[in-house]
Amino acid sequence: MLIRVTATAKLKRSSPSQHKLFFSSLTSIVDSDYSSTSHHQCRSSSHPQKPPTTHHRHLPPKLHLTNRSQLDYQLILKTFIARRAIQPGRQLHAHLCLIGLGNDTILGTKLVNLYCSCNHMYNAHLLFDRISKRNVFLWNVMIRWYAWNGPFNAAVSLYYEMIDNGIVPDNFTFPFVLKACSNLSAVDVGRDVHDNVVRTGWEKDVFVGAALIDMYAKCGNVSSARQVFDKILQRDVVLWNSMLTAYSQNSHPEDCLALCSEMAFNIVKPTIPTLVTTISAAAAMAALPQGRQLHGYSWRQGFCFQDKVNTALVDMYAKSGSVKVAKNLFDKLIEKRLVSWNTMISGYAKHSHTTEALNLFEKMTQETEPDHITFVGVLSACNHGGLLQKGKEYFESMIHNYKIKPTVQHYSSIIDLIGHYGRLDEAYDIIKNMSVTPDAGVWGALLNSCKIHGNVELGELALEQLTELEPDEPGNYVIMSNIYAQAGHYSGVAKLRELMTNRKLKKDIACSWIEVNNKVNAFLSGDTSHPMSDEIDVELKRVEKLMIEAGYVPNTAPVFHDVDDDEKMRMVCRHSERLAIAYGLISTPPKSKLLITKNLRVCEDCHVAIKFISKITEREIVFRDVNRYHHFKDDTAKLEVLWYLNTKV
Repeated sequence: MLIRVTATAKLKRSSPSQHKLFFSSLTSIVDSDYSSTSHHQCRSSSHPQKPPTTHHRHLPPKLHLTNRSQLDYQLILKTFIARRAIQPGRQLHAHLCLIGLGNDTILGTKLVNLYCSCNHMYNAHLLFDRISKRNVFLWNVMIRWYAWNGPFNAAVSLYYEMIDNGIVPDNFTFPFVLKACSNLSAVDVGRDVHDNVVRTGWEKDVFVGAALIDMYAKCGNVSSARQVFDKILQRDVVLWNSMLTAYSQNSHPEDCLALCSEMAFNIVKPTIPTLVTTISAAAAMAALPQGRQLHGYSWRQGFCFQDKVNTALVDMYAKSGSVKVAKNLFDKLIEKRLVSWNTMISGYAKHSHTTEALNLFEKMTQETEPDHITFVGVLSACNHGGLLQKGKEYFESMIHNYKIKPTVQHYSSIIDLIGHYGRLDEAYDIIKNMSVTPDAGVWGALLNSCKIHGNVELGELALEQLTELEPDEPGNYVIMSNIYAQAGHYSGVAKLRELMTNRKLKKDIACSWIEVNNKVNAFLSGDTSHPMSDEIDVELKRVEKLMIEAGYVPNTAPVFHDVDDDEKMRMVCRHSERLAIAYGLISTPPKSKLLITKNLRVCEDCHVAIKFISKITEREIVFRDVNRYHHFKDDTAKLEVLWYLNTKV
């Protein structure tokens, strides 16, 4: 029995006065709730309400828990569940055992719910096992708790045990067990549950459908999630949001934005999660036109003062190259939450606005406490700005002043910063003494620093670690191959090429794109497939001639192919980012701003070339590569970025 036998026996031997005292705590808790609940449920609607008197006629007399109906006990337990009143609940459970209702299915279900809500799972399970007639509601209470709190396998086991006991799951059971499958990434179990959903006729229920979409999405199966979505014709906003989130979480931002347009076309009113998800998708693509449309849409729908939506807009504008607009929105936030500060600091860091990022951090510390994400942005700002001493100070302050344990992200930034200054041994010592296990980002930062400073020995050590962590990442082998080539170790180059061939690894293809008139135009290096390829080639030659007249000298050192100098120059001058810029020059009005995005890091020569192009064409060019934003206006570029590209002490 749930309550110890000795305690029950002692209760039986107590006097009536002790028994009354024993339940006095129950009376004090339920008096207030009972007055409203029982009055409205039991009073006949035909009786008019009389004016209140000194003794409110609708209030019950002093409660006597020893002679109540089963409905009364249900209402009392409902109150205990809402208040998580575990001790009075245990006392009432003892009383129910004394009067023979301890194993009643309805009351037992509420008691199990009470024990679960108060995290007394041992007692909940003992009572659950004693109830012989378990209905679907009782099973749902147990499955729900484990699905939300773990161990998640227990929720799945209870689900199958429920079926073995002949209980048919309902539209509450399925979302609970599917959540457990999501947390376990157990797609095979999820598919089996999905089959049962179809057999029991709940496939078109919006709540079950949303749970299925979430399960498939978290298991990385977006196509199955979309199939579930398409089969449900009567969709509410929760279902739409589930599918939007599925696309966003699985790196399908274009599909997310397209679905949002479909949702608006179907006149479904968005919610805050709708807008936050789709704005984040636009941010992931650096799709400024779509982001602006979502900004206007959110205002028309009445979300102009919603800080969560506006924080997402801050992130979108920062990632789309409009950091000034992002700052204006940030300043207008009604309440600046921690995530808002972190978003703006990170935005400044990505644009190499180091001073602004650090100043904002100092202002933030006067209003709220930073967290580990804050320091990721701060250290990134120091890294991009080349502030070695400042970066070290912030790193130490994070650990000692704010008691934040550094993560691999913090270590990656500080190692990258130290490594760029040529202090490779110091960077390696930090890795050896890290409080967490180094990941690929940490070793990758060291390998890249070895490339900058030509350290073959340490580069080989970093590559050895990276091959264990991510053996199929071709970029690591390419960087090491470049280190060998710079040092004249061509046997090492040949060895790595053979290794990549044997593992069927290919170097990532560089791709740059620009959006013009709401259409994305993508280019590969040396690409001639674009419909305007001839015009692009003419524009490139025109600009290159003006660049050379202005003093530009192509740097072919990064080209390690065994070809002559003219071919190397041609290869450099037809990198994907230059093709995208040339297309932008002939497709947009003179002196308008260009936003270019690249999937890899910009090379040193293209960075210099873009600076010349910006000056010659009188264009502001914002270039986003895999690491950060580069700003070019006239003949200037962010000095911090130039330091980062060219550091070699």
